[in-house]
Amino acid sequence: MAETTSEEKPAEPAEPAKAEAPEPADDLVTTHHTLTVKRRKLAYTAQTGRIVLRKEVVTDGKAEGHKPKAEVFVTAYTLDDADPGTRPVTFAFNGGPGSSSIWLHLGLLGPRRVLSGDVDNPAAPPYGLADNPESLLAHSDLVFIDPVATGYSRATDGETTKDFHGFKGDIESVGEIIRLWVSRNERWLSPKFLAGESYGTLRAAGLAAHLQERHGLYLNGLLLISSVLDLGTLRFTEGNDLPYSLYVPTYAAIAHYHGLHGDRPLDDVLADAEDFAAKELPWALARGARLSTQDRAETVATLASLTGLSESYVDRVGLRIEHVRFFTELLRDRGLVVGRMDGRFTTWEPDGGREHASDDPSISRIIGAYSAGFNHYVRAELDYRNDLPYEILSIDTFKAWSYADFEGRSVSVVDSLAAAMRANPHLKVHVAFGHYDGATPHFAAEHVLASLQIPEELRDNIDTAYYPAGHMMYVHEPTRVQQSKDLAKFVKKASNRD
Repeated sequence: MAETTSEEKPAEPAEPAKAEAPEPADDLVTTHHTLTVKRRKLAYTAQTGRIVLRKEVVTDGKAEGHKPKAEVFVTAYTLDDADPGTRPVTFAFNGGPGSSSIWLHLGLLGPRRVLSGDVDNPAAPPYGLADNPESLLAHSDLVFIDPVATGYSRATDGETTKDFHGFKGDIESVGEIIRLWVSRNERWLSPKFLAGESYGTLRAAGLAAHLQERHGLYLNGLLLISSVLDLGTLRFTEGNDLPYSLYVPTYAAIAHYHGLHGDRPLDDVLADAEDFAAKELPWALARGARLSTQDRAETVATLASLTGLSESYVDRVGLRIEHVRFFTELLRDRGLVVGRMDGRFTTWEPDGGREHASDDPSISRIIGAYSAGFNHYVRAELDYRNDLPYEILSIDTFKAWSYADFEGRSVSVVDSLAAAMRANPHLKVHVAFGHYDGATPHFAAEHVLASLQIPEELRDNIDTAYYPAGHMMYVHEPTRVQQSKDLAKFVKKASNRD
């Protein structure tokens, strides 16, 4: 019988094994610098880069290690030859949510600052940097933190950004960076402060409670710049009349700046506006259709006079002036709109019929200087390089932010701050207000501070400062200089090391 054979196909070569991506690692870079402050040369060290945040993985009760979840960008400045046991350290961040820390870093607190100019003398490209002899570094070490998806901070591969883009996740991740930095640098016995701006003040108050409760990490003080601790005081939503009253003093201040109150002193205008916003206006709004014709006419006249708007406009909007509408309406007859972040700024509005301005000049006139300044500084002076875009303001993060922790109630940390102060009666709070700040109005912040459930003796732990400027108040040079002095004085006193 014939033997049959079959030709065997040659074996296909095995695919090369895919190399696993290296696990993320800290990429901190260290540089050394000096800063001259009042003829005294300060030598300091800068450490710049990303710190890896990890989460403990437990499956069915079995520990499986710590998995990287994010890389968070920080810039830390520490004074050389200082005693870490007595040297304060301040952790700083901005708000948004979705903002990097660039504003406090290069606008007010850091050893170098951006030359952005101001309303009357805006800087022109390509901009510049200068030493900041008023830097808080003369009195405290500084750590600037960019929350995930801002600056160079990013979630690691496979992780979802939504875990960080909400009140609780944000507090936990920023709090973990603070804990790590304090532990790794042996600073548990240092006086510790948080400096936040805008939403960063809400974050700071939440962190004060979180750090105490989760880690037993007690703070010496909070620096709240352009404060908002209860978003209900700012949100113009159906059924919430509070913002319509609390914004009136800010409207009056901005109208005064643009010459709509003649030669009356600002303090007099503010006193009248605050009295009206605290008494007559809330009553009139609550009356609704029960408000008499005469009372309505008197309310319309007073509100129009204070805000610089026409009686016809105030009457048409039912006594309820929404803030973006105000910024668009105030100087409509001049073809201008005013800035939300800083009502001193104006720009041309090409569509004179718009209800909402097409641009906020208090951002667009300065962001170029900050962007150019930081992108140069981080590479040329801090020696850190990263091809990612530095996200100064992440609109996507702002839009995706979750307040699920506050479902059915106002987004507020008022109770958290009060609890932190009651548990730590040494916690001091400094609050800075800008009279032309249309994002976080001073009267709203005052309203919130007055509602803190703390014993009377703890009210002395709160001090306030008012400036003739806007949200990023340090854009105004006289304010920047004075505010730097005020913050230094607060940190020195609250450190309990005099």
